[in-house]
Amino acid sequence: MNERLSVTALGPYIGALVADVDLSRPLSDAQFEQLYHALIRHQVLFFRNQPVTPAQQRALAARFGDLHIHPVYPHAPDVEEIIVLDTHDDNPPDNDNWHTDVTFIETPPAGAILAAKQLPETGGDTLWASGIAAYNALSEPFKALLAGLRAEHDFTKSFQEFKYRGSEEEHARWRQAVAKNPPLLHPVVRTHPVSGKSALFVNEGFTTRIVDLSPKESDALLNFLFAHITKPEFQVRWRWQQDDVAIWDNRVTQHYANADYLPARRIMHRATILGDKPFYQPGRA
Repeated sequence: MNERLSVTALGPYIGALVADVDLSRPLSDAQFEQLYHALIRHQVLFFRNQPVTPAQQRALAARFGDLHIHPVYPHAPDVEEIIVLDTHDDNPPDNDNWHTDVTFIETPPAGAILAAKQLPETGGDTLWASGIAAYNALSEPFKALLAGLRAEHDFTKSFQEFKYRGSEEEHARWRQAVAKNPPLLHPVVRTHPVSGKSALFVNEGFTTRIVDLSPKESDALLNFLFAHITKPEFQVRWRWQQDDVAIWDNRVTQHYANADYLPARRIMHRATILGDKPFYQPGRA
């Protein structure tokens, strides 16, 4: 039996298409090892024609580690680890900005698995950007400026109160999430715990300020970094087809879900893999 996966790079810095694997079936150790190393190298992997159920998606994600249960998003029936992102005119998307998932917790996710369940006829692409490529493109003096800086990440920057007033139950769930997730600090540059590479680790979705700087300095630096990572050179763009699956390394990437498809409907299922506490270790890469 041939267990070799086909991995085709989609760009010099980020993204690869993986073939010759069925994600609805348990992966062998050899297949998973190839998948894992491809993910570390390419940062986001794409798979065509993978009609996985929520339970199968959860099982695949669990191979990578423990799973996160989101505090406010709805989940698939009987599978609370699978978030249902069902967006349409009555529930417009809230992830059409550059963000890294769930950086408002002490151990942000290591990765995520996203499955396309219902798609608009056109639009709804997702873009990913490499924090490694964006960091490497900076000058050495600028890298030295960023080394050791810490930034605040705040749940309420993306999950604002007015979005969750549809019902008292929904509003209570939001208030509970705010109480459980106060703002916290992460390094502006983080070191990947496996590859040792350095990556920018601030994102427009949750990063509010760099605490080591004055407010004006923080705003100027964050605005530059937010714009810098959106350069097309650091990105890959995926045009979804039904039953596509994407797996990405959340530690060193950001993504943007294009919200150009309304009033059409788009349904995606996401599993989120818990990670480790971000750290910066100069000289590893």
